[in-house]
This record gives sequence, structure tokens and C-alpha cells, in this order.
Amino acid sequence: MAVHNIAYVELYTKDKVSAVDHLVSAMGFTRIADSVEVDRSSVLLGQGDVRLVVTSGRGVWRFLDEHGDGVADIALACDAAAVTEIAEAADAVGADVTTSAYGSTVVAGFGDVSHSLVPAVAGTAPTLPPGRNWVLSADAAGAAPGRIVGLDHIAICVTGGNLSAQADYYQKVLGLSHYSSEYVDVGGQAMDSIVVRSDSGGVTFTLVAPDPGKDPGQLDAFLERNGGQGVQHLAFLVEDIIPTVREHRRNGVQFLSTPDTYYDLLTERFADLRTEIAQLRDVRVLADRDEWGHLLQVFSRSPYPRNTLFYELIQRRGSRGFGSANIRALYEAVERDRLTAG
Repeated sequence: MAVHNIAYVELYTKDKVSAVDHLVSAMGFTRIADSVEVDRSSVLLGQGDVRLVVTSGRGVWRFLDEHGDGVADIALACDAAAVTEIAEAADAVGADVTTSAYGSTVVAGFGDVSHSLVPAVAGTAPTLPPGRNWVLSADAAGAAPGRIVGLDHIAICVTGGNLSAQADYYQKVLGLSHYSSEYVDVGGQAMDSIVVRSDSGGVTFTLVAPDPGKDPGQLDAFLERNGGQGVQHLAFLVEDIIPTVREHRRNGVQFLSTPDTYYDLLTERFADLRTEIAQLRDVRVLADRDEWGHLLQVFSRSPYPRNTLFYELIQRRGSRGFGSANIRALYEAVERDRLTAG
């Protein structure tokens, strides 16, 4: 089953104007096109190879009432033959298979998040999502390229005890392979994770779940705020994270804080980064490495009223993993933020 990449991610929001303004003004996306339909309207945004569809209107109210602002569809670009194979595989395991109003085959994902299957197009340039009456924006033609170059991965929060089943589902239905796993124990709380990836490398899902045998923590809180399983964050790939964070922060993005002690220990862990650690400390960027190279990443606060979806910036200097130490640092940072807000 040939799943090539993520064609686009569709975000439902109650306030499309604010959501689009944050992504454009603060994060550097460009408005590419608009679509107006009977019960909803959408804006297509782009930056690098990333395509986001931001949608609002009465046709998406049920989702918003139950989950708040968040990702409703992760559309996958597939070979034509793969669409049939995926639909048959989903049907075989009892998962819903439907046809969208835009004519795309849609298979269930997790919670109320689905996967539209759209035709893969030759070449590397992303295309307009099919089936809608898009009107191109005048802004798209002369827009300067942003700092985001791609969508590195999508973090998906599932309920405790459902992690392996969700990973197995993606293996059976989408043909995604088990790439790695991690268990993080912080005090009385714990998080388990499994990363699944397409053979093409164009689709990477980081599945995370709370350990039901431990005390409730941030993932339990997310599941409650989100009304169940959902996309926790989108990780955007950048080529140079330090100036990107500075630019985004000037434009209004709020990032999670990391204590100074983290950077004191970083000096001991990574002597080869010693000259950069002052800059990393200044922008509160996390650093880790694996056998292939270094990884730099930082996480935003959620810009949405129910504190649901948030964003990550990630720079890879050869690293292929997800930063074992940084998974713990992220968990601790989100937990501090949660307790402070509470």
C-alpha cells in the first residue's frame, strides 16, 4: 500500500480569522486560496511543503463543540491502487469507510479524526486539495518563502491502554511500520509512545498515551479538554531553528519555558555544542542526539481557547529519532505549564 505523504492537514476552528492570522502573521504561512461552501468556508495556507486547510462554519460545529479547535482530517496522498487497498483493509478490521462531499475516500483514523485519501501527483509540488471550488489568493504569487520547510511528524494522543491497538491499526490499514517506542516516567505519572512511519518517510505519526496505572497527568488533561483522542501537536521542520524561534516570538508565538538547569546539564552532555548553548538557552530550544546526529526542537503553547492543539519547531542535523531526553523535557515543560495555569 503506497502512502506517499501528507497531502494536507485540515483544522476546524470557531474563529477562522484569528486562526489564519496567527498562522500567517506569527508563523509565516501564506494564504494560497479560499473556498466557500453552503455550510462552511475554508482557507488554504502553505509554507514549504506544508499545506493547512483552516475551516469554520455550521457544518463543523459538532466537531468544535465536542473537541474545540483542532485537526479533523489528515489527508494522505496515495497511489490510485492503494486507495482501494486501504479501503478494503479498513473495512476488514471494521473501521468506517466513507466518501466525502469532495469525492474522496475517507477512512477512520482515531477519535473523530479521519484520513481523506487523495491522488498522489507526480513531482514534489503540493497541489490544491481536490473537490472544492478554490479561488486563488493574490497573496500567493509574490509571497516570500517562510522558514518552515516541511511537516516532520504529527503527535497523536490516544487513551491509555489503546496505544498498541492504534499502532497495529495503522500497520494493517495504512501499511505504516513500527519505527521506535519510548516510555517516560516522571514522578507518579508516565507516558508511553510508539512512532509509526510510511515506507516513503513522508508520513510519521508519534502516538502517545498516558499510562493508566499511573497518576493522571498532562495527557489525561489533554484528552479531557479535547473530548477524547486527537492531534496533540504538529511538528514543523525548519532549517535554522534559532532565528526561526526569535522571529516567531517577535510575531507573537508563545513558547514553553525550559529551566536554566537543563542548559547547565547540556554543557556536560554535549561538549560539541558548547559554543551554541548560550544561544539555545536564550531561545529555550532543546537539544538531543542519536547515532546519526543532533536534534533541536521547541514547543509552543496552544493558541486555541481550550488549550488543545499546539505546534513544534524541529531542526534535524542528521538525527533520525525524536530525542529521548527531549521527550522527558517536553513532558516536564508541559506539566509545569499545566500546573502554573491551573
